[in-house]
Amino acid sequence: MRPPPRLQPLIEEGLIDSVLRQLMSGKEATVFVVRCGDEVRCAKIYKEATQRSFRQAVDYTENRKVKNSRTARAIGRGSKFGRQEQEAAWQSAEVDALYRLAAAGVRVPQPYNFCDGVLLMELVTDANGDAAPRLNDVTFTAEQARQHHATLIKEVVRMLCAGVVHGDLSEFNILLAHTPGADGADGVDEPVIIDLPQAVDAAGNNHAQRMLLRDVANLRDFFGQFAPELLTTNFGPEMWHLYQAGLLSNESVLTGRFERAQASVDMQAVLREIDDARAQDAARRLRMQSALP
Repeated sequence: MRPPPRLQPLIEEGLIDSVLRQLMSGKEATVFVVRCGDEVRCAKIYKEATQRSFRQAVDYTENRKVKNSRTARAIGRGSKFGRQEQEAAWQSAEVDALYRLAAAGVRVPQPYNFCDGVLLMELVTDANGDAAPRLNDVTFTAEQARQHHATLIKEVVRMLCAGVVHGDLSEFNILLAHTPGADGADGVDEPVIIDLPQAVDAAGNNHAQRMLLRDVANLRDFFGQFAPELLTTNFGPEMWHLYQAGLLSNESVLTGRFERAQASVDMQAVLREIDDARAQDAARRLRMQSALP
């Protein structure tokens, strides 16, 4: 097929030999299947901010690192330069997360290159070598549902131990890939996590806990359609509790059961904190007034 203009520079640089077909077009990117030497990969072309429907909610972009203070000020003002820098940071967030998670052993597509808003990465395939289906396009037996749910809970733990929360994990951005067996043995189907531009830093984002709980609940609700006993599990709070306590590791054995401690609230201490905050704010306002000419 005729290469899209955004892929032409990668062809000229020898990173892509030819474009085979369009794989999908989503709310934030269009993905093409491309040939690179002897390998077939995919190229994800991020849409410009004005062309895509997914908004960069402040919950996701909170505390994301920028190049310098000038860039941070420009983003805060919403200037043209600031919007361009924010868009670049949004795109590179997925690249950074992919490299970080791949190094941690998480099942994600292997990234190869990122150039001018185009991410070149592994094409995740099924047993026939075709693009792997998303979970929402597959029907599972109860045993398969339990197995894939357990695998994904371990992957979420591995992500959290690497300091990353997906932020938008569901059956729509997990592929069911086929891994061939050794020496001609039958392979296995295993989930691969994709679509990470909204990934957040677990320690640096105040919304990370809520996003993690939602991610895990999405997995529970989807696989619970096929294995109803999963609907009573509570892996998210258990996982986050261990993470906050510094006790979570890739080897942690989770039970899926969690009871929140019913500790009494010291209302006097809460009121003192409120009074202190009011006093500090009043003192700050007084200093500001005193500084006026």
